[in-house]
Amino acid sequence: MSLSHQPTPTQQQKSIRARLLQPVTGLQGKLIVPYVLLTLILAAIGTYVTTRLVTSSLRDRITNQLVQASRVAADTTIRRERTHITQLRDLAFTVGVPEAVVAGDVETLQSLLTVKVINQRIEAVVVFDRNGQVILALAENSQKDQYLFSKGFNFTYFEPVRRVLAGEVDKQGDKFTGVTPTTTSGPTLFTVSPVVNASGELVGGIAVGTFLKTLVVDTHDQTLSDIILLDNNHQVLATNLAQIEEGYTGLINASKDAVPEEANFHSVELNRRGFRVSFTNWKVRGESLGWMGVILPNDYIASTETRSRTTFLYIFALGTAAMILIGYLLAQLIARPILRLRDMSQAVAGGDLEQSIGLRQSDEIGELAGAFDTMTLRLRERTAEAARLYEETVQRNKELAEINARLQAMQLQLIQSEKLAAVGQLTAGIVHDVKNPLAVIKGLAEVLQDDATITDETRHELQVIRESAEKANRIVSDLLKFARQSLPEMQSHDLRETVEASIRLTTYLIREARIQLVKEIPEQMMLVTYDPQQIEQVLINMIHNAIQAMPNRGTLQVRLHQVDGTASVAIQDTGTGISPENLKRIFDPFFTTKPEGVGTGLGLSVSYGIIANHKGRIEVESEQGKGTKFTIYLPVE
Repeated sequence: MSLSHQPTPTQQQKSIRARLLQPVTGLQGKLIVPYVLLTLILAAIGTYVTTRLVTSSLRDRITNQLVQASRVAADTTIRRERTHITQLRDLAFTVGVPEAVVAGDVETLQSLLTVKVINQRIEAVVVFDRNGQVILALAENSQKDQYLFSKGFNFTYFEPVRRVLAGEVDKQGDKFTGVTPTTTSGPTLFTVSPVVNASGELVGGIAVGTFLKTLVVDTHDQTLSDIILLDNNHQVLATNLAQIEEGYTGLINASKDAVPEEANFHSVELNRRGFRVSFTNWKVRGESLGWMGVILPNDYIASTETRSRTTFLYIFALGTAAMILIGYLLAQLIARPILRLRDMSQAVAGGDLEQSIGLRQSDEIGELAGAFDTMTLRLRERTAEAARLYEETVQRNKELAEINARLQAMQLQLIQSEKLAAVGQLTAGIVHDVKNPLAVIKGLAEVLQDDATITDETRHELQVIRESAEKANRIVSDLLKFARQSLPEMQSHDLRETVEASIRLTTYLIREARIQLVKEIPEQMMLVTYDPQQIEQVLINMIHNAIQAMPNRGTLQVRLHQVDGTASVAIQDTGTGISPENLKRIFDPFFTTKPEGVGTGLGLSVSYGIIANHKGRIEVESEQGKGTKFTIYLPVE
C-alpha cells in the first residue's frame, strides 16, 4: 500500500507567496527595484525645492496680478468690439441686403444672413429699417443649440440705433456701441452699423451683439479671475460669481469709490471670504459703458502654490516614469534572454514544439539558445512527420467513406431504375388489352343512359359505371405514358423560361387555393441542356403536389440557382409534410399519400425517370407539420 504525498497548507502558502514575490525577488526585480527607489527619492527632493522657489517668486509678483488681469480684461472687450466691426462689414456689404432692407423682405434676409451668422457664431443679430422698425432679429437660445427668430418691434429705444439712423459720425466712425437687455440671454453688448444702398443713401442698419455673460466667461478664461460688469449707475449687468449672500453691498460700494483713469484697489468680503478687487472704467469706442471689476481671493497665493506644486509634481512624475521606463528597458536587455529561454523550455516541456528563441547573441546565452533551437527543430520535424502520416490516413478514410456513399447512392438509383423498368414492361403488356374493354363499357353505359325506358335508379347506376370506366381509363393512360417514356430531346434553353412557364400554367390553382407564391429567379440567363417539355411536366407535377399538400393555405417557394456547373430548382411548401417511413417510398410506382381517388401514384415515378434520363437527380426533405422541399439538380452541360 502506497501513500501519495499531499502538500501541507504551510507549503501551499509558501508557494503562493513565492509566486507573488517573484517579480521582485527574481532577476528583473534585483535589477529594477534599487533603480526605482533612487529615482523616486530624487524626484521628491526636486519637487519640494522647485515648489519653494516658485512660491517665493509668486509672492513677489502677486501685487501686479490685479493690474495685469484688468488690462487683459479690457483687451478682451476691445477684441470683441473689433470682431463685431468685422462681422458688421461682412453682413452689411452682402449683395442683396440693402434691397431686402428697403423691401422689408424677411425671407431674403434670412437666406442671405443666416448661414453667415451660424458660421461666424454670432450670438445676436438685429436688422432694422430707416424708421428703426426691426425686420429680422436672430438670437441664440440659452442652450446655444438653435437661433430664435423675432421681428416687428421698434429698436429706436436703443441710443446707438438712434445715432446711426440720425447719420451721426464721430471720431471713431459711423458705428456705435451700447448695452441693452434681450429676452433670451440678458444684457447684450451691441455694435450698430448703418446699411446704405448703391447710391450711398441710408436705408437702415444692422446690430451685432455678444451676450455679456459670454463676454464675462471669456474674460474669466483669459485672466483666471472673477469678473463683474456694472453699468454707470453701479447696477450689476453680468458676473461669473456664484450667488453672493453676504458682502454684496461692499462690492457695489467699492465700485462707487472707484475713480476713472486710476488704479482702484479695494478689499471686500464675500460670503465670509476675503477678496481683492480692482475696478476700471469700462469703455468701448471711447465711450464709458460702466465699470469692470476684476476679483482675486486673498488665498490666491496659497492656491497658486498648490497649483505650482501639482504642476511640478506632474513634471517630476513624468520624468520619474521615463527614468523607470529606461531602467526597465535596460533590465529587460539583460534579463529577457534568460527569461525567454526559461519560458521556451517550459513550453516545449508542455508539448508546444513550435517555439523558437531566435537569439543572435555572441555570448554563452546565445550558444545555449542556439542549441535549444536545434533540439526543438529536430523534435518538431519528427512530430510533423508523424502528423503527416496521420493526416494521410484520415484523408484516405474520408475518401473511402465518400466512395462508399456514392456507391450506395448509385445502388439506390439502380434499384429505382429496375423498379421502373419492371413496371414499364408489365404495363406495356396489359395496357392495350385493358383499354379496349374499358372503352366498350363506357360506350354501352352511355347508350343505355339514353334509353328512355329505364328508371332513374338504373340511370344513376349506369352513371357510376361510366365514371368508374373513365377513372380506370385515366389510370391506364397514365400507365401507358409511364411505360412509353421517350428519350429527352436535349437542347440548350434558358431554364428560367421553363420555370416561369410552369408557374404561369399553375397560377390559377395557386390563386384558387389562396396560397402565397414566393419566387427567387435570377435576372441573368441560365442556359442548360434539357428537354423543355419534359422538365415543364416535372415542375408542374411537383407544384401541383405542393398545392394539394396545403389545403389550409400556406406559402409556396420556387427558387432557381446555379452553383459549380449544376442548376437547381427548389420547390418548397408549408404543407402537411411526409412521414419518415413514407419518404423512402415516394418514388415507387403506384405509391401515393393522397386520399383515395385523388392520384394514381405515378407522378413522382415519371418525374424521377425524366430527371434520371437528363443525368440529374431529385432530393427531397420533409418534416411533418412543417412542409416538404423537392430539389431538382440538372447538369448545365
